[in-house]
Amino acid sequence: MLAALEALRGQPGMRSFDIDVVDVDADPALEAIYDELVPVLADADGRELCHYFLDTAKVREYLNKV
Repeated sequence: MLAALEALRGQPGMRSFDIDVVDVDADPALEAIYDELVPVLADADGRELCHYFLDTAKVREYLNKV
């Protein structure tokens, strides 16, 4: 998913965004929430955007709202 996000970030017309990688397995609270959903993409408030695979349309929609 990280490689797909990096590729998305480089596309023309894409809004700028930062990527913070968090080790879910190192945080018991996050592991309890996401467990088998890793990799997961969540916004800064912890709202899940997608898991397993990058949902490009959902990420674009989210970025256009913020």
